Amino acid sequence: MELTSETLTRYVLPLLSAALAGSLIGLEREARGHPAGLRTHTLVCLASALLMLAAVHQTEWVRTTPMEVIRIDPVRMAHGILTGIGFLCGGVIFRQGLSVHGLTTAASLWVTSALGTLYGVSSYGLALGGTVATVVVLVGFRWIDEHMPASNIIDVTVRYRRDGVFPEDDFQALMTRLKLKPRSVRHKLVGAGGAIELGATLRGPSNVQTRALAEALCDDARVLRFEIVPRND
Repeated sequence: MELTSETLTRYVLPLLSAALAGSLIGLEREARGHPAGLRTHTLVCLASALLMLAAVHQTEWVRTTPMEVIRIDPVRMAHGILTGIGFLCGGVIFRQGLSVHGLTTAASLWVTSALGTLYGVSSYGLALGGTVATVVVLVGFRWIDEHMPASNIIDVTVRYRRDGVFPEDDFQALMTRLKLKPRSVRHKLVGAGGAIELGATLRGPSNVQTRALAEALCDDARVLRFEIVPRND
């Protein structure tokens, strides 16, 4: 293929634009230490643009096929790309205790793939606007989230020895002392009936210290084990 101005406009510019857009989004994810970072987002956007370019210009790589039987339908390729990216997005979502993490990274991969398809069909206005909006959401909204008044949500599971009085009153009293409000308390008999496990999703002030809760549970002789998981995506 001869490198002409038309070739640059039709092929090189969409690919470079897609790679740059994916890099900008990936940099934010990389800086936050998320599982899908710079390289992943760049490759996703670049691959989407490549596939859309192949779909749009397929008459140039099927020259031996009669023109009357060729059906150019980039929409089908776009559907395939966005469906396939779902498997990659599912790989970055994981559950830790009662919390689900990675949803924002999965969403950023999905929108990166969508941007790649737009760059692939040379829809630069829409693609550029989407890139700017995505970066604003990831960077600007995080600043808003960190500075707006909010309460922390943590998931707590505590396993008590099955002796003496039922431990829920002590559990509730501890939560009240630490200004934590459980929505409801879950009960479970474990250890062949030798232990009682209580679990709750707690809401507290934004400056709540999970260490204070952990220290209080460590000082309780009836506690066999506990798990404290702050909810942060």
